[in-house]
Amino acid sequence: MASGSGKSALLIILGIFSGGVLIVIVLLFLAFWGFGSGSSDEEYSGTLSSGDKIGVIDISGEITASEDIIRQIETYAGSGGIRGLVVRVNSPGGAVAPSQEIYFSLRKFRESGKPVIISMGSVAASGGYYLSLGASHIFAAPGSITGSIGVILQYPQFKNLMDKVGVEMVTVKTGRYKDAGSPFREKTPEDLAYLQGLIDDTYDQFLETVSEERGISVDSVQSLAEGRVYTGRQAVSAGLVDTLGTFSDAVGYAAKLAGITGKPELVRKVRTVSLLEKLTGADSEMIGPVRELVASKPLVQYRMYP
Repeated sequence: MASGSGKSALLIILGIFSGGVLIVIVLLFLAFWGFGSGSSDEEYSGTLSSGDKIGVIDISGEITASEDIIRQIETYAGSGGIRGLVVRVNSPGGAVAPSQEIYFSLRKFRESGKPVIISMGSVAASGGYYLSLGASHIFAAPGSITGSIGVILQYPQFKNLMDKVGVEMVTVKTGRYKDAGSPFREKTPEDLAYLQGLIDDTYDQFLETVSEERGISVDSVQSLAEGRVYTGRQAVSAGLVDTLGTFSDAVGYAAKLAGITGKPELVRKVRTVSLLEKLTGADSEMIGPVRELVASKPLVQYRMYP
């Protein structure tokens, strides 16, 4: 029979778990049944069909999905009035695939003949740096934090705690590695070797992209990588960033490359406020990651740590 303290601990854990489940159910209802989303019609701050305009996209917070950003890029690409693109990045990175998808979409826009200029804010690291590689030119402030070329995989392990309170997770699986990374059992050397292989291949993809886009050998990129971060000034010296400058500098450079004379008109997607935001006071930068976390938390990430 479990001790009184063991039963108390178990009740506390079950209470916390039940409360967490209730919160997740509420979030699922709000996020996936329409209350967590804004209007389905996208609105922009200016006319897209005519004129000499620069499109602006803001990428901020952890990168958990790519669909919204790619939709904006494609909208600007198909608009006759948009002559170039400035992407303001304030992100420590995030999931691997969305970071890569945004990079490919920006590169496609660049290859169409229209300039894509990155303006790094406080942080444009790991996946935030990866997607920036799709640009024609990268600006950073002297104190911007960038780099963090690397991959991280983390998962919790509850096995010892579960043993103490007498809780067991039963797993039925079809292969040796189907539950690799499970928090409910001890890791094995085979698990770690398997997961390290995933990490190494994803890391190689990062190195190869930096090498191709920045014109630096893979060996040189590897010496700059190791997960290290750089200030904007250090990144320029290392060849990871092109120029020190502000958002306004990036806009002016985009206009110059696009052949626009005078101050260009900037066009942004207008952010609508959802019912969930009105009810909770949370903004979309908080709600979006929560929605993605509920749906699927990425295991392998291009993300700056911590």
